[in-house]
Amino acid sequence: MIDRRTLILGGAALALSGCKVFDGAYAGDSALRRLFASHEGLTQTAQRALIGNRLAPEFSEADIRQGQRPNGSTDPTDADYRRMAGSGFRDYRLTVAGLVDTPQSLSLADLTALPSRTQITRHDCVEGWSCIAKWQGVPLGTVLQQARPKLTARYAVFHCYDAIERSLSGEVFYYESIDLIDAFHPQTILAYAMNGMPLPVANGAPLRLRVERQLGYKMAKYIHTIELTDSLASFGFGKGSYWADRGYEWYAGI
Repeated sequence: MIDRRTLILGGAALALSGCKVFDGAYAGDSALRRLFASHEGLTQTAQRALIGNRLAPEFSEADIRQGQRPNGSTDPTDADYRRMAGSGFRDYRLTVAGLVDTPQSLSLADLTALPSRTQITRHDCVEGWSCIAKWQGVPLGTVLQQARPKLTARYAVFHCYDAIERSLSGEVFYYESIDLIDAFHPQTILAYAMNGMPLPVANGAPLRLRVERQLGYKMAKYIHTIELTDSLASFGFGKGSYWADRGYEWYAGI
């Protein structure tokens, strides 16, 4: 039987193989883009109704047959990031700010001292490929609980060190967001280790998001700040996600 994840990824691969059909969807005023966007809320609601808070499939170590494929940014050039990488991230700090009662500034040692979760899961890319890896990290919910989110908080926005492009106003750094329902899902972790080793730079060191029921581009790498907010309107072009602002689905559930 074809499961839902396979069906969606197969459809994505088919779309990419004939992507010229969708060239016009990139434009902000594209009718096709507006059509897709109008159905995104329905997709999210339907998935939540179907799977609730269930876990994504987990695997055994025998299922890890290849390395986790690096994609997107693999070696940020930001000066602060390069300095920290050169010292093994001893000076790294994760900031948790925004709509919280107790803002946080956590070192990598602080994060690794918190209760951790290890999970072997499949990374599914919108490009159509997938691979399985073992991830260890601190549940995002644990970090957010320490910060004490305000009742008005609805989203967690992730600010990253990797510059994706340069615009007239300067470098554009990767940003991504999820809602607090997914933020507190037990499999949503801030990963600092992969396959039993410290997270490699190519895969997002020192800290990356794993949100296992969504496509790979949601899993922000090189995170330095988590900002809780009640709206995504002020981030990027208003979608709260680098790729959603450029025509991809914001929720990206699988």
